[in-house]
Amino acid sequence: MDDTLEALFAVIEDRKETLPEDSYTASLFTHEKGENAVLEKLGEESTELVLAAKDDDREEIAYEAADIVYHLLVLLSMKDMDLEELEAELEARR
Repeated sequence: MDDTLEALFAVIEDRKETLPEDSYTASLFTHEKGENAVLEKLGEESTELVLAAKDDDREEIAYEAADIVYHLLVLLSMKDMDLEELEAELEARR
């Protein structure tokens, strides 16, 4: 899983730098959407994850959890953080 997160984070960082016009990720780094859009998506996806969990829908739980992880990684990138900071915090909780 670490490789998957690292690869996804690398794509997010690349989109942040290159800002391709047709990229949803890149649009989150522009004034067009910005940080508020990411924060709103995190809230929305969290609610959807709770609903999926209440329905005991494993496929939907995985889908909504992936949306949360993706938007969380975008937020970390926006705040100029890296995966090592997240990993260090998780390790401290082990």
